[in-house]
Amino acid sequence: MFVGHYGPAFAGKAVSRTIPLWVLFVAVQLIDILWTIFVLLGVEKVRIVPGITAANPLDLYYMPYTHSLVGAALWSIAAAVVYRWFRRGDGATASVIVGAAVFSHWVLDWLVHRPDLALYDDTLKVGLGLWNYPIPALVLELAILFGGMLLYLRTTEPAARAGRYGMAVFVAVMAALQWASIYAPPPPSDKAAAATGLVLYAVLTAVAWRLERQRAPRTTHR
Repeated sequence: MFVGHYGPAFAGKAVSRTIPLWVLFVAVQLIDILWTIFVLLGVEKVRIVPGITAANPLDLYYMPYTHSLVGAALWSIAAAVVYRWFRRGDGATASVIVGAAVFSHWVLDWLVHRPDLALYDDTLKVGLGLWNYPIPALVLELAILFGGMLLYLRTTEPAARAGRYGMAVFVAVMAALQWASIYAPPPPSDKAAAATGLVLYAVLTAVAWRLERQRAPRTTHR
């Protein structure tokens, strides 16, 4: 899963207005951000195997530190603790939301991955394999993304001209990226796949930070 992970980021912002949207963008992709770094460092392993699933050519055969259930839970707890430490004024609920946003990554990955998500270490691997069905996988991603965005838009209002349509255009671009990720040629190498992902996560987070500044909490009920 790629852009579908950002649905919980938008939803989390709708629930807790104090959490910066860019923080939630980092939170929902934290597991993959760490994965890209670990792949680049040679700590976790991936192979490019075209056809291993219909929608994704990555053979994610060794990623116990980021994508195991235990690993994801520990990163979620760590994120909640760190957020609580730096943003104590936001309250415990905000920290829980940040932690839940991190853990949502594993849950959504479980829906689409083939059985390559370990429950702990590198054993007992699970995954429902929706990536073998590209159209349903795409529909699911976009439904989660647009659902979260709708919640966000209902709790905010434009504060500047770019705030009226900028976020909708942003999400439309994200949807196009998801379509391209399914039908694009396989990456040339494992390191190229990791580096591309890291750059995309950084760019999307920066754009979210900029666009959030163009919107404000809604003061009237619709």
